[in-house]
Amino acid sequence: MAHVSLGLPSPEPPRCQEGWVAGRARERMVREQLVARGVCDPRVLVAMRAVPRHFFVDEALEDRAYGDINLPIGEGQTLSRPYTVARMTEALCLTGRESVLEIGTGSGYQTAVLARLCRHVSTIERVPELADLARERLGRLGVHNVAFRVGDGTLGWSGGGGFERILVTAGAPDVPAPLLRQLSPDGVMVIPAGGRAGQQLLRVTNQAGGDVREVLEACRFVPLVGAQGWQ
Repeated sequence: MAHVSLGLPSPEPPRCQEGWVAGRARERMVREQLVARGVCDPRVLVAMRAVPRHFFVDEALEDRAYGDINLPIGEGQTLSRPYTVARMTEALCLTGRESVLEIGTGSGYQTAVLARLCRHVSTIERVPELADLARERLGRLGVHNVAFRVGDGTLGWSGGGGFERILVTAGAPDVPAPLLRQLSPDGVMVIPAGGRAGQQLLRVTNQAGGDVREVLEACRFVPLVGAQGWQ
């Protein structure tokens, strides 16, 4: 049986080991859900093929891990469908050199995808139980370029700043000002913003004359809770 490699030498635990079934399901996921819908960044596609999505859900949901659906991860939160993860990641335009701030660690799946594609990920989760489980999963996968914090992600990374990329994985009423302040010049933020019932996926670029906002597509995420989000 072959193990799924994240590009690091650490051996994976039994749940990460897989035969042709999960590998074939992941290849089909990439072909039918991502490439067919226009995701074309080759580095993103490689990462989506490599990260074992089934490892980031409850064992009872493993057989649905590669479906075109959101999956519950507890605490009222969800794991976004594969297309959404790939689309948001592609929109960041990562080259491998960036420091990325992720708001909403959740299951850790999106974090694992980002970790393959950038220099370092700083990730904030407001629910301690989810943060602990994500840290454990990534540790078992041998992913070491991630720093974790528990707190209000709408306020950004305390004492930090100058992030080349910021990814927000929950729907905000607007772009939080603290996150804009922590975005480096010419940096890019991808964030769902709008009402509770639905949002627009935005790509925000920090330019000298102010931030430039581009609407990518309609979307629907769980609410971003915090001082600069939903109460």
